[in-house]
Amino acid sequence: MSNWGKTSNISYQQWRDPEISVVTFRGTAGDSLRHDEEDQCGDYEVYTTGMQTVDLGERRTGQDPTEDTFTVEDAVEAIGFGKFQWKLSILTGLSWMADAMEMMILSIISPQLHCEWMLPSWKVAMLTSVVFIGMMFSSTLWGNISDKYGRKVGLTMCMMWVLYYGFLSAFSPAYGWVMVLRGLVGFGIGGAPQSVTLYSEFLPRKSRATCVMLIEIFWAIGAVFEVLLAIWIMPTMGWRWLLGLSTAPLVVFVTFCFWLPESPRFDVLSGNMENAMKTLRLIAADNGKTMPLGKLIANKQQEERGRIRDLLTPQYRRTTLLLWFIWFANAFSYYGLVLLTTELFQAGDACGVITKGAKTEPKCNLECKYLTLDDYKDLLWTTLAEFPGLFLTLFVIDRIGRKKSMAMCFLMFSVCILPLYACVGRAFITGGFQVAYVYTPEVYPTATRALGIGTCSGMARGGALLTPFVSQVLLKKSVYLTLSVYCILCLLATGASMLLPIETTGLGLQESSRITAGQEEMKTGQMSNGSEASPTHTSYGSSYNS
Repeated sequence: MSNWGKTSNISYQQWRDPEISVVTFRGTAGDSLRHDEEDQCGDYEVYTTGMQTVDLGERRTGQDPTEDTFTVEDAVEAIGFGKFQWKLSILTGLSWMADAMEMMILSIISPQLHCEWMLPSWKVAMLTSVVFIGMMFSSTLWGNISDKYGRKVGLTMCMMWVLYYGFLSAFSPAYGWVMVLRGLVGFGIGGAPQSVTLYSEFLPRKSRATCVMLIEIFWAIGAVFEVLLAIWIMPTMGWRWLLGLSTAPLVVFVTFCFWLPESPRFDVLSGNMENAMKTLRLIAADNGKTMPLGKLIANKQQEERGRIRDLLTPQYRRTTLLLWFIWFANAFSYYGLVLLTTELFQAGDACGVITKGAKTEPKCNLECKYLTLDDYKDLLWTTLAEFPGLFLTLFVIDRIGRKKSMAMCFLMFSVCILPLYACVGRAFITGGFQVAYVYTPEVYPTATRALGIGTCSGMARGGALLTPFVSQVLLKKSVYLTLSVYCILCLLATGASMLLPIETTGLGLQESSRITAGQEEMKTGQMSNGSEASPTHTSYGSSYNS
């Protein structure tokens, strides 16, 4: 092994254990991954894929470059970001926009149905909660489908489901029908986070955080568009037309989803190398870049896909449990603030001050009151506050890291919620939510990435399920107590963010859980020394450059 030469790429775990050493030769046309000093290599070199060893024989200058090998990670890095990713951004962004609109509509139609059907407050809260019940139970299922049958299959199925039941709910004749149909809509929306899984697997590591954050802008656009639609529709046509027209982004998505490619990472993991190469060539042609030279390879130690127990192995248990709590707190606080805002708008002057002995406390006696044009304008302003939060998080996420960015957002939300600075608070909780969407697919391997996002999303929906009973029911009893619940929860989430065992900034997407232990040890060591991982030095599931 003394003749490895300067072009050898050795994974960290193999570097730590010489008995399973791997040398992989890689090359590209155009922007070559091969060093100029390649002719300094020894006469015989060996590479190992999984547990299989192949003797490459004599390797001399001028040898056929097609004998080189590369991984999907190498191809994605060589092809880079371009026209293909822009088109993918728009298409997956439409699914994200539809998700936001279906969520935002809950805070708009709840006051309307409260007055129109004279519903008690607990029934109004159930209109919101039933959607999150459907999402909570389906998120893991959609993640499992995406890990077993493909990201494209899972995302397309769930979006078609939401389109069908979302449009059908506009014709609900009574409260019971609205409950059932909106619950089925929630069941479909549970798969919307898989758009992030699919999108992130096509992104080079340097632009991944920026691109995932930018696609989250579609969420803010969807929320703003829903409020503008409500301003136009609600005063004249009513909530049924609003429900029907809110499916417009889904119609566009379903129309063009035939173009949506399957993730080459998933294809390689499932053994479909031909489809993976076809997709990579398509991306390279679209971006005007050249494919790496040689043969696409994969880890021969194939892993089972879509198993929840893999998320709770000793290697991932701490990360998974902390992420579940972080996602729960994010959704609980985000949707709580959205609902709280409309409840306070609806209360109007009903929020007075009652005296209890020596202390006074604001208390809302919510009566039936339709939202006015001014209320919709106020709701629009609080929704627009999401954009500064996204841009601020976009600025800091690669500078201070994912963990510190999440902690900062939770802490600032806790500071803003007690004085009820709704706009500022919404900006920070939105930013924190999007950092979680960046971090989660980076920390799990391809075999469980969709399931990891699915289970985290399920926990988030659990938080969203419970929050109406705080923001809509507890609010009637005590404003201070309601705000304190959100404040304390986000302070705990601040600590949970800092306790995450690994910082993923600068790491490539992990392909196999079997090589993470060494890399995590390396990363932990880097963090203890106060340094961040450099993309040129660390590759999550790729190679360690020696």
